[in-house]
Amino acid sequence: MKWPLRIILTVLLLSVVLSGAAWLTLYGSLPQLDGQVHSGAIQAPVSLSRDVLGQAVIKAESRTDAAYALGFAHAQDRLFQMDLQRRSAAGRLSEWVGDAALAMDKRARFHQFEQRAMATVKGLPDWQQQLLVQYAQGVNDAIAAMTTKPFEYWLLGAQVPHWQPLDSVLVAYSMYMDLQHNQVLRDLALTRVARHFGPQMVDFLLQPSPYQAALDGSEQAQSVDIPSLPPGAQMTAMVLSEPPDIGSNNWAVTGARTNSDSAMLANDMHLGLRVPLIWYRTQLNYRQQEQPVSLTGVSLPGMPGIVVGTNGYIAWGFTNSNLDNTDWVLLDEDTQTTVVEEEIISTEGSHRFAIELSDAGPVKSVQGSRYALRWTAHMPYAVDLDIVQLDTLQRVEDAIPVVQQMGIPVQNALLVDASGNAAWTPGGAVTARPLPSDQAIDSDQLSPLWVHQETDLPVVLNPEHGRLWTANARVISTADLARFGDGGYAVGARASQIRDRLFEAEQFDEQRFYAIQLDNEARFMRYWHSVLLDVLEQSPDKHDVARQQVMDWQGCACADSVGYTLVRRFRANVIAALMSPLASTVNAEGVSFRPLMRHVEPAVRQLLQQRPEDWLRLPQTDWQGFLLAKFEQAMNELQAQHGNDPTLNNLRWGTVNALAITHPFAAQIPWLGEHLNMPVVDSFGDSFVPAVQAPTFGASQRLFVRPGDLDKAILVLPGGQSGHPLSDFYRAGFDDFARHQSTPLLPQDIQHTLRLIPQPAN
Repeated sequence: MKWPLRIILTVLLLSVVLSGAAWLTLYGSLPQLDGQVHSGAIQAPVSLSRDVLGQAVIKAESRTDAAYALGFAHAQDRLFQMDLQRRSAAGRLSEWVGDAALAMDKRARFHQFEQRAMATVKGLPDWQQQLLVQYAQGVNDAIAAMTTKPFEYWLLGAQVPHWQPLDSVLVAYSMYMDLQHNQVLRDLALTRVARHFGPQMVDFLLQPSPYQAALDGSEQAQSVDIPSLPPGAQMTAMVLSEPPDIGSNNWAVTGARTNSDSAMLANDMHLGLRVPLIWYRTQLNYRQQEQPVSLTGVSLPGMPGIVVGTNGYIAWGFTNSNLDNTDWVLLDEDTQTTVVEEEIISTEGSHRFAIELSDAGPVKSVQGSRYALRWTAHMPYAVDLDIVQLDTLQRVEDAIPVVQQMGIPVQNALLVDASGNAAWTPGGAVTARPLPSDQAIDSDQLSPLWVHQETDLPVVLNPEHGRLWTANARVISTADLARFGDGGYAVGARASQIRDRLFEAEQFDEQRFYAIQLDNEARFMRYWHSVLLDVLEQSPDKHDVARQQVMDWQGCACADSVGYTLVRRFRANVIAALMSPLASTVNAEGVSFRPLMRHVEPAVRQLLQQRPEDWLRLPQTDWQGFLLAKFEQAMNELQAQHGNDPTLNNLRWGTVNALAITHPFAAQIPWLGEHLNMPVVDSFGDSFVPAVQAPTFGASQRLFVRPGDLDKAILVLPGGQSGHPLSDFYRAGFDDFARHQSTPLLPQDIQHTLRLIPQPAN
């Protein structure tokens, strides 16, 4: 009996020793936040401080030294995140996680971003190249100062990388994939829909939304007949998830609408939420052209500069604009192409990946047809550091031409200044090709102007009513629509609701702006609520509890609403079923129908109003039976996921849609992994309300700022500054986000200061 006891004690002792060693290793990877570090890359001393939230506060003598310090700070707090971003764009995730990432790597390699990044760096102005070099040196010096590598690299068995200037460009390309890749998929899906179902079906799917909120008030009016479905189109049983109404919100008012001279901006970028979060709280202080500069906002780890923020004179923010910046080109049979092979290294072996290239772009074959992709992300003007030049500007009028020519995925840029001015304009890479198309074009239609960036972009400056708003729906006028196209506009529910809120008051402050960002009134879902309630009332002997919950739904995406959950899932199932004949046909060709799901709301409402028999499929023979079946399917799915409670109280929206921001490695670490995640929070919003939230998607930041009154400015982030789980800043600030509190934009009490000292001459 003694030997088993000794074995147990030995195992326990080894476990304690290994756990202690793991803890010491983890503790040893905490970055140095105080003291001094010498560097040969800077020209003058630099201070890198952290406040109570871990916000990086950098004080330098020059822009380039500030870029060095920002690279140093990013690497200390977010090295693994930076590495993940660049690998995602380069198609090198399989080197870490094996063949599970092979499809993602092939998708990225198709665009050849690594080769494009090399060319981009060489083509940048000298001062931008120098910024990237200095930033990269800061990253590499922080890596060299580490006593042990971050824990993610231990878990992967991977080496800590050396950072190069091209890696920052790859991080920018990763944002193109996040923000515009659905546009790439969308146009090819529409091409195949037209091929199988005719152009009338495309018009039907893309008909204008009843929710229109262009800045000039213009509306698209169009009457579209419902096309017939071919008899062979089958309503197959398939998983057809509805993409969220992804994007972002921003709005602004001129100084006439505030109680100060300054105009005011709100910005709320919606992205996937994870640990660590995508943005990094930053303040950069330096001198540029003999002028003192103080920039405060969020930076993107992997790149120098402030993405969204203020310099005290102007403030700027972005939402995805969805102008049309892609063309698929149908190649002739005799079009000459070349094939290049790339090797994708995986932890499970090596894979060869062939890419067909043409003069028009990389080529995808679908059912014997070859399509070449033209995309702004492939153009020389796609990526640059022009955004850095906002640092010294003091007037909106001076900032407009800068943001219009920036090399970023084109955005709705809102600009405000301390003198009370406010403006909207598209900011970023817009192709100069004059005629956009939702479907593939013939080779002879490919414009030679694709290689040029558009210089003549619309501007709305200081509208008479003093209000501006964007939320990924059409912002441009109907007159400009033919020129700039539809690259996948949101349905417009958020934009119109924000617009209406802005016209409910004459004066605004930061707290009133915050209230708009948290608005979860379910205006968009009222239609679906009425449809479902009618279905349930026509079946009085069924679903009494559900019917009562729907009646009591509260009219909002509120945490306690069970009725909202039922309406929301009912809508998703009805849309999926009605679109499945189209989706199954397109998906079978290796083309994704999913991006089109964002557009189909008007078409589906028309189907429900007119109820054509040819859109029904067996076993349903009437629309009431079909809709009831979709509700019962929704109930079965919800109960399978959340349990069978007769009261249905387990289906409250706050639980079903709870915010769960997790670390990508949490599920792989037994017992301890869950401690890497942020606390789970009851849902407070949804896709079609200004308060956007899904379990892993939502507001990646909430900013409210008047450039002339920065002491009142607010910046709330859904997570902490540091990616190190033992850091005091790992969760700092998350409670303010979860509780809808106001975190100051400006740095607060400084807790640590690291002094970066020029290396003494030998």
